[in-house]
Amino acid sequence: MNAQTSPGMAVPPVVPAAELPGDAERFDVVVVGFGIAGGCAALEAARSGARVLLLERAAVHGGTSSMSGGHFYLGGGTAVQKATGHDDTAEAMARYLMASTKDPDEEKIRTYCEGSVEHFDWLEALGFAFERSYFPGKAVIQPGTEGLMFTGNEKVWPFRDGTAPAPRGHKVPVPGDTEGTKIVMDLLRDRVEEAGVEVRYETGATNLVVDGSGAVTGVAWRRFEETGVVAAAGVVVAAGGFVMNADMVAAYTPALGEKLFTLGGTYDDGLGIRLGQSAGAALEHMDEPFITAPFYPPSSLVKGLIVNNRGERFVAEDSYHARTSYFVLQQPGAAAYLIADSDHMEEQRMPLVPLKDGYETIEEMEAGLGLPPGSLAATMARYNEHAARGEDPDFHKHPDWLAPQTNGPWGVYDLTLGTALYAGFTLGGMATTVDGEVRRADGSVIGGLYAAGACASNIAQDGAGYCSGTQLGEGSFFGRRAGVAAAARARAAAR
Repeated sequence: MNAQTSPGMAVPPVVPAAELPGDAERFDVVVVGFGIAGGCAALEAARSGARVLLLERAAVHGGTSSMSGGHFYLGGGTAVQKATGHDDTAEAMARYLMASTKDPDEEKIRTYCEGSVEHFDWLEALGFAFERSYFPGKAVIQPGTEGLMFTGNEKVWPFRDGTAPAPRGHKVPVPGDTEGTKIVMDLLRDRVEEAGVEVRYETGATNLVVDGSGAVTGVAWRRFEETGVVAAAGVVVAAGGFVMNADMVAAYTPALGEKLFTLGGTYDDGLGIRLGQSAGAALEHMDEPFITAPFYPPSSLVKGLIVNNRGERFVAEDSYHARTSYFVLQQPGAAAYLIADSDHMEEQRMPLVPLKDGYETIEEMEAGLGLPPGSLAATMARYNEHAARGEDPDFHKHPDWLAPQTNGPWGVYDLTLGTALYAGFTLGGMATTVDGEVRRADGSVIGGLYAAGACASNIAQDGAGYCSGTQLGEGSFFGRRAGVAAAARARAAAR
């Protein structure tokens, strides 16, 4: 069975608008999916005066958004940045995102950055406040309730040379990574209900309704054995990514199918993307996954060095954990080892990367890892010599994370794929405009169809440049824009 005939690749047929019954339900805007993007789209559409229907396949709101750690990537001078003494501008934020993204969409990036402070205020107006505090350490997410930390590569070379680094990872004020986004999603649910949005749970979109001009004018739906159709001037698809669809993963991002833990929910099956395809949507960056196996905390491990199975360094160890993992997976056999001496080898508090062994000498370590004779000794000698002077001429690791690894015994943590616990999700999706309008391959817009969140391709589109909080940040931001645009289309159609 090839990819085109695999069940998970099937594109649902469209429903011709001419076949809708005369008494079909009608709404101004239908939103598919009640994660962060769909909830924000529905709320803004309703606040713009539209009559909105929100369909959610699950029995509750939240989607995969509720499973995330609670980071929103925001900047440009938010209240938390100002309160903690971190200068930032929209221009600096845009320059960083442009530099760190493989194929940047400048219009989207600049729109996101220029609207970031307003979006911060909008999020807090849902009914919570980010704590005005800063976490300075290296962690996947703040261990406490701190409101701000670095969650990208802003302090990593070469990005720090072009733009003054600023932390932009804003976290919901709960300890650690549990319940963070759920708080926001619960508040968003309350605001959606207050705005008069009709929400139907356990009800999934199955097909798009398309008229003779190719515009999307509604959706077909299923709830258990019950089916129906709804007409609408605008349809916003915010139905998640495709990490749980084995056929789509095999076709687009096969790396996610090998020895990885998938970060997603039951309904991250790519249906939203395939619905878009049925109406002619172009897809972007479908081959780009986010994959990572963080080796910190503790922060002291960042001062160690990472080598491949040739005994060579290949990445600055102070990179954001997804960037480090991106380069690990490019090494021979996707094999890599983190080496730290006794002064820096603290017990891990998040053992995704297991301790392989301890070694009394560098020669013993070299032999134990099966590295070419003399390779590790030469690499460590060079690293230690320059680290003692606060320098790293090879990978320009920040001086804050440089320290000679000379005090044996040495510990080795195994970053090899299949040994370390790598996790990942998908980043590609439908091509959209800055207002969420879905594009065809020729760049034209499909009338009435909008997309946001993980089923749309926005600014978080490559693993090497990803920043924690981008999915929640841009999902909510561009979800809002899609809702406003869909409501405007509905008003224009009613005239």
